[in-house]
Amino acid sequence: MASLSQFLLPDSQRQGVDDVRDALDLTRGDAVGKRSGFLIMLILSGVIAVAGVLADSTATVIGAMIIAPLGTPILGIGLALVIGRRSLLVRSILWVLASVVIVVVIGYGLSIILPHGSSLSTNSQITGRTSPQLVDLLAAMATGTAGAFAMCRRDLSAILPGVAIAISLVPPLGVVGVCAGQGDWDSALGALILFLSNVISLVIAGSIVFTLAGFARAVGSSRTANRKRAYAIVGVLSTVIILPLALNTTVTVLIATWTQEIHASAEEWLSDVDGARVGGVSWVGLDATVKVATPDGTVPATSGLESDLTLPDFVSVVVEVGVEATYSVR
Repeated sequence: MASLSQFLLPDSQRQGVDDVRDALDLTRGDAVGKRSGFLIMLILSGVIAVAGVLADSTATVIGAMIIAPLGTPILGIGLALVIGRRSLLVRSILWVLASVVIVVVIGYGLSIILPHGSSLSTNSQITGRTSPQLVDLLAAMATGTAGAFAMCRRDLSAILPGVAIAISLVPPLGVVGVCAGQGDWDSALGALILFLSNVISLVIAGSIVFTLAGFARAVGSSRTANRKRAYAIVGVLSTVIILPLALNTTVTVLIATWTQEIHASAEEWLSDVDGARVGGVSWVGLDATVKVATPDGTVPATSGLESDLTLPDFVSVVVEVGVEATYSVR
C-alpha cells in the first residue's frame, strides 16, 4: 500500500493536509473572501447553466460547469470523513445544501421563460439529465478521483477545469428547478438523483484519494471510530443511490430489447401488405405504441402480431395505423 501511495502521490508533488484543507474549507483563512467568491460564482454558474438548459445549448452549459464552485464543499465532505473533523463535515454539508437550494430556485424562477405547456422531452439538455444510469455513476467516480488527485498533487492543478466539466454538478440542479417549475416532477426527481449520485461519487473518490495521501494519519486527525461511523453512513447513502440507478439501467436495457422485438415482429406482420411501413415504437411507461402505415389504412388481424410477441404480460402494445400516401406537388 505504501508503494502504491508513493506512486500515485509522490512526495515531490504531494500537497499537505493543511494545504488541501485551506482550499476546501470555506471558513479557514480569508473566510469572507472565500464565501463571497463561492456565492458569486455559484449564482452566476446557476444562471448560465439554466440559460443553457432553456436554450438547449451544450456550449453554454459547459461554461457553467467550468466556473461552478460546488466541487469545493463536496470534496470538503470527503476530507472531513478522512481526518474525522465533524465541524468541517457539518459546514461542508450545509454549504452543499444551501447551493442546492440556490440553483434549484434559479432554475424554478427562470423556467417562467418557457411558454406554458412546453414539451421538455425535446430538450437534449433536460432529457440527458433526467434518466441517470449506472454508467453515470462510474463516470462520476472516475471524475471525482481525478478531482481529488488534482487537489492532492501540485502538478495536476491544471486539470481542475476539465474535472469541473466532467462531474456536472450545477446543470442537473438547474434541470431540477426547470422541471419543477413546469410541473414535471418525475424528470425533476431523475435530475436530482443524478446530482446526488455525482455528489456521493465525488465524496467516495475524494475519501479514497485523501486516505492514500496519508491524511487519515496526519497530525490533528480524529480517532478511527469517528471515521468508521462516517464511512458507514456514506456506504448506506451509496446503496440508496445505486439501487434506483441499477433499476433504471435495467429498465432501459429491457425497453431497448423490447423495442427491437416489437419493430421486427411488426415488419414480419406486415410483410404481405404491399407498401406497408413500420414507422417506429414509442413508450409511455410500460405501454408501447407501434406506428404503422399502409396504402389504404387497413392491416392484417392483430392476432398474428400478438402471437409473435414474447413480451411479459405487464407490457401492453398498441398499433397506431395511418395511411401511406404520396402527393405530387408539381
